[in-house]
This record gives sequence, structure tokens and C-alpha cells, in this order.
Amino acid sequence: MRRIDTTKVHPARVYDVFLGGTDNFPADREAAAMALALAANPRGHLDVRHNRDFVRRAVTELTTGAGIRQFLDVGAGLPTRQNVHQIVQDIAPESRIVYVDHDPVVLVHAQALLTDSAEGRTDYIEADLRDPAKILLEARRTLDFDSPVALVLAAVLHFIEDDEAYDIVRNLLDALPSGSHLVLSHLSEDMNPVAIDKVAETFRKRGFSFVLRSRAGIERFLTENGLEQLEPGIVPAHHWRPDHAADAAEAPEPAPSAEHLAGLDAIERTRYVSIGEATDDDINVYVTVARKG
Repeated sequence: MRRIDTTKVHPARVYDVFLGGTDNFPADREAAAMALALAANPRGHLDVRHNRDFVRRAVTELTTGAGIRQFLDVGAGLPTRQNVHQIVQDIAPESRIVYVDHDPVVLVHAQALLTDSAEGRTDYIEADLRDPAKILLEARRTLDFDSPVALVLAAVLHFIEDDEAYDIVRNLLDALPSGSHLVLSHLSEDMNPVAIDKVAETFRKRGFSFVLRSRAGIERFLTENGLEQLEPGIVPAHHWRPDHAADAAEAPEPAPSAEHLAGLDAIERTRYVSIGEATDDDINVYVTVARKG
């Protein structure tokens, strides 16, 4: 296994910070705090949490409404509460789920936490999104590509430059049969450009590509692959079939006093903000679910 460099920021671990996880390092927490402070937007964490909640709603809908029993979650990040396999196999225990990520920290935790249901299977592939051939080859160990698969690309394509990103999605979708679905979320500067541009800059300064595509650029992932959007189409994350459930990152205990809250750092304070409080001014993530005919 590759050595884990705890001094370098990794998007999956920054994401984990915003979800209230503990599988991150000081460099990741610093990047998360910088993203909030530099954007002058202490509610920026709501993008991450609403993105995660969208995935919950989308895979639930595909399992219950479309009968999907296979999921390929690329760029899955660290296992957290309400993982795709937990949501899906709770509804349909025979379901098969394959996670893909290239962070060795993710691999360590995946091996410890991802377990099969009695009827279904859960697998993990250590691979980069930029290598769709490897992903597809190894996913076939678990998934049957003669039956529909839901491809989950949640908050990952903005780390890939334009030409490469569209090629990657095309290569992945070409391997999937009719009746498969794409679950897609993507940061955009269409909605609140000042705040999200500063967040993007914190990642670019740390050596990451960070592409804030427009709605039209996101729709291109669908139109170039002949996909049919499910209602309500491409919308901000909190507007895709909301069910107003509390998300897993919220603190289970009541909010402390104002004085105590003021003494917490920016990251700790986010746990006491409900995603139900989000407004259009807080969200910079477009999401959609689309079907392959």
C-alpha cells in the first residue's frame, strides 16, 4: 500500500471534515477552515452536506422507484454515516455496490468498515477516476454489466479538466447497459460566484485542478451521452426531490449556549447548523439524475 502523506491535503479528507468525520489530518482541517474563511462564507459547508444528502435521496429513489440493484460510486471518499451500500442494502439486501477512490486512507477505512449484506456484496477499488479502463475491469468482479448500473459521480468531476472529464464520463457510460443511470453533482459558479470562486482558489493553490462548470457545461455530460433527465432535471442540490430529513453530520446533542458556540472553531460550529436552514444563497452545487436509454 502507498505511504500516507499526512502533510498533503486530500479532497476526500476535506469532505470528511465538513461531514463531521474524524478520518482527516491537520492539513485537511486547515484547508477546510481556509475554504470557509477566505470565502467569507461560514455556511459553505452546506454545499458538502446538501451534496451528500442529495446522494442519499437519489440512490433511495433509484432503488425503490427504478429497481436498480447495482451501484458504482466513483470518488466515493471516506466511509461515513449513510453510505450508499447501507442505504441501498437496507431497502434491497441483494444489491451490489462498488466504491472507487485513490486515497490510501480511504482504502484502510473501507477495508475495515465496508461489509457485505447476507444477500448482496460491497467492494472497494483503489483507482483514479482518470483511469476508467481499470475501474471498469475491476468493477466486473462484483457488478454484472449486462444489468443496469447506477454510476455515482458526486462532487468529483470539478477536479478534472474539461476535455478529460467528458471523455471519462463517456467511457464509463459506454460500458453500462440500457436502463442504467447517472447520479451527478457538480460545483458551479452560476449561483454564488464570489464565494465559490474563493473556495476554488484555496484548492488550486494546493495543486488541484478545480473546474466550476456552468449549468450548460454540466448538461453536456448528459446530452453527449444521450441521457434522459429525471424530474426535476438539473437543479441546486436542495431542490432535487427534498424530503426535509436531518442529515447525518448534524450534532445529535442540543446546540450549546451562544457564548460556548462563539468559542468553537469554524469547523465545530458547522455541526450545529441544520441543512434545513439552507437558502439559495448558500448552495453552489447543481445535481441531476439521468437514465441511459
